[in-house]
Amino acid sequence: MNTVNARKMRKADLGVVVSLLADDELGRSREDKTKVVHADYTRAFEQIDNDLNQYAAIFEINGETIGCLQITFIPGLSRRGSLRGQIEGVRIARDFRGRGYGARMIAWAIKECRDRGCRMVQLTSDKKRENAIQFYEKLGFVRSHEGFKLTLESELE
Repeated sequence: MNTVNARKMRKADLGVVVSLLADDELGRSREDKTKVVHADYTRAFEQIDNDLNQYAAIFEINGETIGCLQITFIPGLSRRGSLRGQIEGVRIARDFRGRGYGARMIAWAIKECRDRGCRMVQLTSDKKRENAIQFYEKLGFVRSHEGFKLTLESELE
């Protein structure tokens, strides 16, 4: 297996990241994959990049982006003031799926959370992503809570 390098995402990565986010049935319906990166992605990236409790990561092999994810470090009062790591936006390029790279990305994210002092790592996955759910369970994640979402915008412009 090739060496995977993790690094902090840069603004120049946004086109590739949006393509990764859009590369499945759910993503195609909610991401804007036009050639020019929509200003909403740039605004979001800048907020993430300027927030010490956010880390957007890129994973590369020989300079080629194979995946991405984002970690949000959430301070809280519950569990005796525990810091939590929330992993979101996990995507791996289609040609690299099923080869162990996703597990290596998650292991990297868990180590980052541990190094920051998190006592818990959590993530969510859409219930329609059955393969992803099975993947996370194989990595030791447990379905411990029922999540809820409320969409505040009916349509993206």
